[in-house]
Amino acid sequence: MRYVFLLIVLLVSCTESKQPVTFTSATIETLYTDSISVRAIELMGNSLAFAANNGVFGTIELGTGKVRANTISSPEGNPHFRAVAHTSNDFFMLSIESPALLYKTGGNGQMQVVYKEEGEGVFYDAMTFLNDLDGIALGDSVGGCLSIITTADGGNTWSKIPCSLLPEGIVGEGAFAASNSNIKTIGDNIWLATTSGRILFSPDKGKSWQAFGTPIRNTQPTEGIYSIDFYNANTGIAIGGDYTEPDDANANKAITVDGGKTWNLLANNMEPGYKSCVQFVPGTNGYGIVAVGFTGISYSSDRGNSWRELSKESFYTLRFQNDSIAYAAGKNRIAKIKFQ
Repeated sequence: MRYVFLLIVLLVSCTESKQPVTFTSATIETLYTDSISVRAIELMGNSLAFAANNGVFGTIELGTGKVRANTISSPEGNPHFRAVAHTSNDFFMLSIESPALLYKTGGNGQMQVVYKEEGEGVFYDAMTFLNDLDGIALGDSVGGCLSIITTADGGNTWSKIPCSLLPEGIVGEGAFAASNSNIKTIGDNIWLATTSGRILFSPDKGKSWQAFGTPIRNTQPTEGIYSIDFYNANTGIAIGGDYTEPDDANANKAITVDGGKTWNLLANNMEPGYKSCVQFVPGTNGYGIVAVGFTGISYSSDRGNSWRELSKESFYTLRFQNDSIAYAAGKNRIAKIKFQ
């Protein structure tokens, strides 16, 4: 019995000490180029969906690299998209400024508007689905609180949460439409990140909300949280800074291990500075992290305590397919990145 116990201890110790592979390089393969700005991508099975400015949207078949691009227009002109999402059945894209137009795949194969909002200050930044029925989109403050719209019927209808049900707003608070990554959901949990350095949290699909502060600097309009990600319901990371001062790494990275209630700065005054998107590397137990921006690609293998630059290539947003392959988009292109 004693030997069985020792064997179990050794097996557990080996499992706990196993560390994920550390990245030392990033190989970039361009899949699509055009004179557009792409800040919203979404992995959908064997394809990558995207939406951009000038009404451009489409898909890339990951197996063949075949691109299908389209352009959509409205009476007000070509919409500027910075948010996309999907369910098992449908693809969604949301334009930014008034009139904000939320499109859904229609029965005839054409995109159709399922939500429209007009007015001063209307500006939507990000969107996602929790499951095949429940979805959420985040926008800047209108009428004293952040603009948050939700759906519970698979995106057929959307409604706006009244200010009375949200935490008290902050004057000028909004979200950055930089990478469609200032919303994260796990199960029924929703986290939203704002320009004021706050995290709004809902444990029940958006029915009730709390607001938590972070140490991310936010005194200037161009400062705040640009992107968040959660590895699980407890461990999350926030990143931002100021795109007008991209080398400033003061108070621009923070981590939580209690579901977003409290946050601590990471690698303060150390690289990287401004980044527009951050993502945990799958299968790394929350230790592997990649951040991208127009300043390049940075990587951490120790949960954000230290970072290394893997590339100076410019991207706005990134999504992992597995633990070594990701897809990224930015100015004029979409690319596949292989981390090694």
